Amino acid sequence: MKIAVVGGGPGGLYFAALMKQLDPEHEVTVWERNAASDTFGFGVVFSDETLGGIGNADTTIADYMSRRFARWTDIDIHFRGEQHTVGGQGFAAMSRKELLELLQRRCAELDVDLRFSTLAPDVAELSATHDLVLAADGLNSAVRSAYADSFRPSLDQRRSKYMWLGTDQVFEAFKFFIKDTEHGVMQIHGYPYSDEGSTFIVEMHEDVWRAAGFDDTEGHIFPPGVSDESAIARIREIFREELHGHSVLSNNSKWLNFTTVRNENWRHNNIVLLGDAAHTAHFSIGSGTKLAMEDSLALAACLHEHPDVDLALAAYEAERRPVVESTQRAAQASLEWFENIGQYANQEPVQFCFNLLTRSRRITYDNLKLRDPDFAALADRAFADAAGVAETAPAMFQPARIGRLELKNRIIVSPMDMYSAVDGFPGDFHLAHLGSKALGGAGLVMTEMVCVSDAGRITPGCTGLYSDEQREGWRRIVDFVHQQSTARIGAQIGHSGRKGSTRLMWEGIDVPLDAQEGWEVMGPSALPYGEGCNLPREMDRADMDRVLAEFTDSARRAAEAGFDLLELHAAHGYLLSSFLSPVSNRRTDEYGGSLENRLRYPLEVFDAVRAAWPAERPLTVRLSATDWVEGGTTDDDAVDIARAFIAHGAAGIDVSSGQVSKEEKPAFGRSYQTPFADKIRNRAAAEAGVAVIAVGAVSSYDDVNSILLAGRADFCALGRTHLYNPQWTLQAAAEQDYRGPGADWPLPFKAGRRKPPSARTDAVRPRLSLLRQDDPEAAPTHLRWTPEPHSRTAQPEAAASGV
Repeated sequence: MKIAVVGGGPGGLYFAALMKQLDPEHEVTVWERNAASDTFGFGVVFSDETLGGIGNADTTIADYMSRRFARWTDIDIHFRGEQHTVGGQGFAAMSRKELLELLQRRCAELDVDLRFSTLAPDVAELSATHDLVLAADGLNSAVRSAYADSFRPSLDQRRSKYMWLGTDQVFEAFKFFIKDTEHGVMQIHGYPYSDEGSTFIVEMHEDVWRAAGFDDTEGHIFPPGVSDESAIARIREIFREELHGHSVLSNNSKWLNFTTVRNENWRHNNIVLLGDAAHTAHFSIGSGTKLAMEDSLALAACLHEHPDVDLALAAYEAERRPVVESTQRAAQASLEWFENIGQYANQEPVQFCFNLLTRSRRITYDNLKLRDPDFAALADRAFADAAGVAETAPAMFQPARIGRLELKNRIIVSPMDMYSAVDGFPGDFHLAHLGSKALGGAGLVMTEMVCVSDAGRITPGCTGLYSDEQREGWRRIVDFVHQQSTARIGAQIGHSGRKGSTRLMWEGIDVPLDAQEGWEVMGPSALPYGEGCNLPREMDRADMDRVLAEFTDSARRAAEAGFDLLELHAAHGYLLSSFLSPVSNRRTDEYGGSLENRLRYPLEVFDAVRAAWPAERPLTVRLSATDWVEGGTTDDDAVDIARAFIAHGAAGIDVSSGQVSKEEKPAFGRSYQTPFADKIRNRAAAEAGVAVIAVGAVSSYDDVNSILLAGRADFCALGRTHLYNPQWTLQAAAEQDYRGPGADWPLPFKAGRRKPPSARTDAVRPRLSLLRQDDPEAAPTHLRWTPEPHSRTAQPEAAASGV
């Protein structure tokens, strides 16, 4: 093959070396506009998995890299005057300059044609004269721009500012310095890369950056290789204590905004993107160098394994895209966590450390417990202390309150519409459904959305609380829960608004009923939920007064039925939610326009319900924290909405998202709605003593414990998980070997509180050795980077080419 590589960074050079090893007859040319000696940045970090792949692919490169590595397992987190160390992580880093020198040398040994200080020819010309063109030309890829119509890139530039620096201080571990300055929170990401220095990245939100005066060079264009020395001098002063007299080193260092690069396609004919040209992941989760070298390895292998370029490039993208997208999801979560780091400034240090470590959701409590059991135990103890409980236990089984209502644990059965009522009446199905969940160990069981009127139903199968007969049906269920379990039970009341008069879910979700079966729907504006949906009538003041009275009557009936808690449904595009969202509320009177106006009617309803509901029982609100629609409600709006309900007496905020418009584009994923709960809890609710409930694809007890220990929510509500297994909470207790008041088994079920053996491998084994010994091969939990003086390995001789 005749191969053109545009870009002489680690990804392009490593690919060139691999291809020449696979077949020395390949003709590989690398064009790099910078000189061979130009190196920007300091250290690069690798995972054990990546190093294993490099070792299998090129033992020469792997051997040299292994001799240059700084290795350690610890993370030191400095926050509010305390340092906490967490071990068992596993890091390897080396100088970026040395890595490039090694790769250049290896390419020269293999007769790769290296052309430094040389612009690549026009990419169309390269495509016509070569079998393959590799675009490894980085974040600002000219090749990607030339064929943007094919690659369809998206560039998401974030607001936080960062600067890539170094220091001659040799850190012993990965360092996070979190500094709460007079201007706001600033943080350092630091790690050693040799026995001579460490990477030292300073990052802060743009608001903090401006408040600190770093914007005085905004708009100034620094020539390549020139650093922002005035900003660096100020950084030295701010972090003087952390530097301990050591220097801050610069190398083309200036303020940057991180840009997340994504491309719908990675290939155009025989042109393919690699590394930062194809994708980026925030530096807080890993290394772009690592991803680029993994790309190179996969691409070289696919080209070797497939008979033509087109098949090989298709296989490369199919293999790498899922890996990259998974990394980018974790990186996005980490990026957003650091963007919002100021909201955690008041957390206690241990909780803050746990929060930081689990920010990307790749590390969870169970995972951390395996890596560093001592720190996991410390997190458990700190959580118990904060809860005022003497005994440590899994976080999900620690008691907590919503208002004055104490719950035995932190698990809630989320409201789930069952569409199984007749004329709004809850029957035997609802008794079995909710009763089984209460017997299954949850602390609180929530009804589905109970409708405040027949015209407020979503479907003909929805339950109601608009008659005394319905109240008595609910009383039967409430009494069962109270008599047969220690769970509490709450009712969620709501009005369907413009989403009403539709078929049962399994007959066609959001599909309108036939004219003879359906009823008139209404909303804040005459706008349908989506194409093919019912057109609502715009509500007038008389409609609003009537619905408010219906909410009040339903709240009174819920109290009479004996419910322990009441929740007002102001989410998912139903009536109150549609008033809150600018997507569905286009009114021009005092109930539309500004957020203050859009809040007006939902707050009127809330106040009326609060007055009708017993003062000693909590009233909560479910919100859609974002509409997932351009121009709709955002998570920042949701913080203000939550604050408004809290000011009016809400005891809890149940944080969901979306379902406000059929045009939504949600970003689904594991625990994908938790960041919204996190933001509301730490910006609006915690200081007011109001509970926050996280929902949305939370399915494992490990996820629940991780969310709670990090302070992202006070409770977790699980829906589909409890449909799959009504006994989920009790099973989680058995699997965590927990026995205590947070998971009290009903007496008839108590024989099942031990997890039964499922196979011979679960059986109790006899002892067959005299002495127990620790695994001599096991890595230590705590390993610091403490290089010996003058430990630098001599450089291998340069290749004959002189590169």
